Amino acid sequence: MDDCIRETMRAVSVHSYGGPENLHLETDAEVPSPAENEVLIKVSAAGVNPIETFILAGTYGLNKPSLPYTPGTDAAGVVEEVGSGVTNFKKGDRVYTTCTMSGAYAEFATAESVYVNHLADSLTFAQGACIGVPYYTAAKALLIRGQVKEGETIVIHGASGAVGMAAVQISKALGLTVVGTAGTNDGLDLLKELGADLVVNHRDESYIHTIKDAVGGADVILEVVANVNLEKDIELIKLRGRILVVGSRGHIEWDPFSTVTKECSVMGVNIRETTPSEWEEMHNLFTAGQECGWLQPKIAREYPLSEAAASHRDVIHHRGIMGKLVLDTAT
Repeated sequence: MDDCIRETMRAVSVHSYGGPENLHLETDAEVPSPAENEVLIKVSAAGVNPIETFILAGTYGLNKPSLPYTPGTDAAGVVEEVGSGVTNFKKGDRVYTTCTMSGAYAEFATAESVYVNHLADSLTFAQGACIGVPYYTAAKALLIRGQVKEGETIVIHGASGAVGMAAVQISKALGLTVVGTAGTNDGLDLLKELGADLVVNHRDESYIHTIKDAVGGADVILEVVANVNLEKDIELIKLRGRILVVGSRGHIEWDPFSTVTKECSVMGVNIRETTPSEWEEMHNLFTAGQECGWLQPKIAREYPLSEAAASHRDVIHHRGIMGKLVLDTAT
């Protein structure tokens, strides 16, 4: 660390599950130390993901953290210290991570080096904090689970959201024909700016017919609200197409036999079930994206670290957020 070693920091802490009111800023939290294969990051910005509101509510069953805990997985900043087993990062490197061990809503955070990648000077730390979960979820869906091929047509639902925008950028870079759906005129305009080949309002009851008439259907569908769209997705998918489910907000009843005539696949995508070689593949994709300039995260809004609760309230109550919400750890 610096010559004057800091022992305490500001960090958001959760002592009981519930709503955003349970996010409390502490000013004397202990600065974590990196383990053997970890890096300690001096965090400049932390990304806010919708899943963090479910974890806070206590309704997310996977890897439920023990209380108290500091929320957040996505962060960007400068390497402050490295563990003894780390060879690909050094003090002073600009980095971002998609998984922290100690929690991203803090001035310092530890992360295993496998989840860390270098951040180019062309991107701000706030943009770096936007990469994490949205971009790596989209990359795993398209590259690893979906095995997309140049020339295929992809329909990206909710494409004006953080995961959707990442998927649009990745798909265009890989040579796919991109159909993006959104629910507002602002969202549709944004998708045109991002280069989507066709934009469709998913609030229009005839949107499936619009897509079919224009491109004949989809080889691949990225689905963020499966409980609403799955049956329509099966109608829209081409023969032996792939439906990639990255999100759902409820249960549905549907006839699995509907997949038989299309011989289509419905696959779940879980970023946490990813091998080291798959992480490396995705890191390489985004290193190239930074170098080529197509990786351009969009920040919807920035908040001071002290207003983490407000960021969660906005995630819960505000639909149609275009981009990602970010916490500025310096304020």
